[in-house]
Amino acid sequence: MLALLFPGQGAQTDGFLHRLPQHHAVRETLDEASEALGTDVLTLDTADALRSTVAVQVGLTVAGVAFARALAHEHLTPEISAGLSVGAYAAAVSCGSVRFDDALRMVRKRAELMETAYPAGYGLAAVSGLTEHQLEVLAAQHASEGNQRVYIGNVNAPRQIVMAGANGALDTFIERALAAGARNATRLAVSVPSHCELLAHATDELVAYARDVPFRAPHSTYVGNRGGRPLHTAEAIRDDLATNMRYTVRWFDALSVMPEIGARVLVEAPPGQVSTDIARANFPDTAALAASTFSFDKLAATVRRRLSA
Repeated sequence: MLALLFPGQGAQTDGFLHRLPQHHAVRETLDEASEALGTDVLTLDTADALRSTVAVQVGLTVAGVAFARALAHEHLTPEISAGLSVGAYAAAVSCGSVRFDDALRMVRKRAELMETAYPAGYGLAAVSGLTEHQLEVLAAQHASEGNQRVYIGNVNAPRQIVMAGANGALDTFIERALAAGARNATRLAVSVPSHCELLAHATDELVAYARDVPFRAPHSTYVGNRGGRPLHTAEAIRDDLATNMRYTVRWFDALSVMPEIGARVLVEAPPGQVSTDIARANFPDTAALAASTFSFDKLAATVRRRLSA
């Protein structure tokens, strides 16, 4: 069984849309996205453009859907789709729960709301080597000493966790985490405090917007962000997409459930590689492949071989 993983904000690199496979399905998807948004999406991956949360989130959605469609043209259609944070939108398109153009407009709205709420001064930090409980205790100590609160945003692995908050609070918290035994703690290329209560109001606005977006039941398995479990109805997927910026992303739970329900090959869409590394470290019985490290033809051949093994 094939699972397709879509990366979230922070995976972007300069020129990532221009490095997508040279495949007619990719070209058609880029054209479709440009028409839906009224702008040339190939302008979204420059260094200047990627300073914008809107450009990053829209660009990642376009890249994920373009790659999934290229795979589908090679008769490699995933039975499971899941995306980290904004990657969930490409996953919802992949499993047939929402139209691509509707997903793009909803992503743009999401990113605009996030960017408007926090145009500067906030972001994310990745901490490795401490558990979620340890970081909760440190965050409580941090706040009790009069610092601005920081939040657990993503649980990517048992000891690989992303914190959200104001820049100064995160920088101070990084020092605290390292002193408490973290192997590494560093800021991410994300300029908004994703997946925490700071985005409660923005979430309410996106929930209202999403009521008018048509969703349908998925034709294959969609694994959600908030619970890390398969979701089977249009309303459940709509809610997952509309609210995930407010709640902790249980990404390790999502990754864990895929082998449990039969996934044997996990492919991470470009430009991501973090989920591949996590899967390789924690699920040795699965084959985890980062598309950005293969030519498209070699990737397709490798996936076929692994699925038939």
